[in-house]
Amino acid sequence: MLERMDAFFNSRVESYDDHMLNDIEGAKEFYSYTALQLPKKEGARILDLGCGTGLELEYLFAINPDAAVTGIDLSQGMLDKMKSKFPDKKLRAVRGSFFDIIFGITAFDCIVSVEALHHYTQRSKAALFRRVRQALKHGGYFILTDYFAESELEERKNFDDLDRLRHEEGMGYDIICHYDTPLTLEHELEALRNANFSSVEVLKSWGSTSTIKASL
Repeated sequence: MLERMDAFFNSRVESYDDHMLNDIEGAKEFYSYTALQLPKKEGARILDLGCGTGLELEYLFAINPDAAVTGIDLSQGMLDKMKSKFPDKKLRAVRGSFFDIIFGITAFDCIVSVEALHHYTQRSKAALFRRVRQALKHGGYFILTDYFAESELEERKNFDDLDRLRHEEGMGYDIICHYDTPLTLEHELEALRNANFSSVEVLKSWGSTSTIKASL
């Protein structure tokens, strides 16, 4: 049964950290590794897309306590949990879809997303990545850590299954629902390249999860 994205995560706030860190292959490594790729300069401005409870921020603030972070998430419960974990940090929580919220132009030193984008099509991601690029300052970069489909067949099957469930349950395409539809790694890289980043590289992988850096 499909659930709205916000409702799905609101109902799982208390178990989220434990699930992500202990049930996801490589998570205890890739959250800290992702944070290590973020700017270390004092006052760095960072945008976190699909921030959840801020798991990677725990590692970030340990190495850059003065970073100014804006976190976007559909789940108010996740945002409230994140704010309660970092009451003394420069942290702004924004509830909504990162497809709709205006990021600004040359506003951030870095934009990051961890385990949040595997629900969307290549076309929608390409449009998002163009906005990400525009929101970065000169010399800025985008760090994306997510898991990817093993094959194009798996990718297509996931989208077909989601289409079928939307039809059966009457959930329109205007509703963001929770259903995993990861792209293949190559299709993800293609979407980033189509956004006109000057450099797109895979930094490290843990099974089906990889960290990608896209630079201006």
